[in-house]
Amino acid sequence: MNRPSLSIVVPCYNEAACLDILHARISGAAKVAVGDDYEIVLINDGSRDDSWGVMQRLAAADPRLVAINLSRNHGHQLALTAGLDLCAGEQILIIDADLQDPPELLSDMRAAMAASQADVVYAVRRQRAGETVFKKATAAAFYRLLTRMTETPIPLDTGDFRLMSRRALDAFLSLPEQARFIRGMVAWIGFRQVPFPYDRAERLAGETNYPLAKMIRLAFDAVTGFSTAPLRFASHAGLALTGVSLLLFVYIAIGWLSGSAVQGWTSTMLVTVFLGAVQMFVLGMIGEYLGRLYVESKRRPLYIVADVAGPIQGKATLGFRAEPVDVVRLPDTSLPIRVD
Repeated sequence: MNRPSLSIVVPCYNEAACLDILHARISGAAKVAVGDDYEIVLINDGSRDDSWGVMQRLAAADPRLVAINLSRNHGHQLALTAGLDLCAGEQILIIDADLQDPPELLSDMRAAMAASQADVVYAVRRQRAGETVFKKATAAAFYRLLTRMTETPIPLDTGDFRLMSRRALDAFLSLPEQARFIRGMVAWIGFRQVPFPYDRAERLAGETNYPLAKMIRLAFDAVTGFSTAPLRFASHAGLALTGVSLLLFVYIAIGWLSGSAVQGWTSTMLVTVFLGAVQMFVLGMIGEYLGRLYVESKRRPLYIVADVAGPIQGKATLGFRAEPVDVVRLPDTSLPIRVD
């Protein structure tokens, strides 16, 4: 395989309004960094707008652009996995299509990688323009909580915007799990990884593709994928409740010996509701882990590629690439008309 020096991998979902400007900016950044020795890999993750049509047009005009159309919406992390699996570069830049992460930082990130002889340069957000106070606060709290819960150090205030070497990517592609938290998986593979501080811009166009529900789902993937602390919660809660029960027993015994009436149904119902809530939470977390074991046991491909536009070089090792559809001409089986 004749590998280009650089692959730029961009997952896209309903990003038709951004794609022309995105293509111009990442092409310009790539040419400054490596000349013409690069490829751009755009992944259409089941978009409902004209994203795939725009990608096909861009691929027809640019021989260094590869457009990949997934068979349905697989989600951001699996769409990104598809692009990483199918790219061919010696270095790989991961960036989102909304241009909140400036592609013009590519040359500086490559310089940081060379100077520190690192395999991963991950971008750390100093400022997050255009985001609500709620999102900033919850994101900051989540990453700090995750760091305390996991044995793998996951960098704070980072997204998927990063530059990786080919050997780091090959190590990442050896991880086949379905529920993917890519920034945590990249941290888990190790090698030398260095931070790159930057200021995040506002979204260029459209709406965020990570509403609160998807953020919560991603948080569950992160916690259950990199920590067993929720399972240990059951034993810790059991010990704590045992201590509370002993104190409650002492309180009841003192009340009985002193002849005073012990308060009845209020305290009983409070304890019952509390214990029930703890039990349901523990059962729910156990169900999350069992559900993930069930999904992993199926060994399904992580993604399915329906169509490709452009000169693709990579092979689908974690997913499935469908064969292109050819127009088949059926034989003419009509009987000749007999004229007497």
